[in-house]
Amino acid sequence: MTRDTGEAAATRGPRLLLRAALLGGIPLVAMSAIGAYLLADGQTADGRSTLAVGVIVAATAAGSLLYQVERWSLTRQSVTHFALMLVTVLPALLLSGWFPVDTAGGVLTVVGIFLAAGLVLWTTLFLVMTAVERRRTARAST
Repeated sequence: MTRDTGEAAATRGPRLLLRAALLGGIPLVAMSAIGAYLLADGQTADGRSTLAVGVIVAATAAGSLLYQVERWSLTRQSVTHFALMLVTVLPALLLSGWFPVDTAGGVLTVVGIFLAAGLVLWTTLFLVMTAVERRRTARAST
């Protein structure tokens, strides 16, 4: 993987932010509108679920672009992505109504599911992308 420096990287930054805003903003606005309608209609459980899905989709879609910041190390990309998920997806899960969180054990269960799912997804995508990059490098060298 090559690292950008200078003008090319500087112009890529604002475009990446715009893409993140669109990737995250569009589903967030759409799902929030649907969720608000459901809540106003008295469908509390469905409204909460829809709002939670909107936050989760928006955060994961926009957050995936962190891995395109080429001047960042994989560690920095991963830690930043984890922090974003921690302040968006985890609260959405806790407030969604999908899990009983009326006890400390319930909250810890949700945190455990969040951490386990994140670890499995990160590891799987790391292995897949490593294989893709190896294949790409092998093709380029032939």
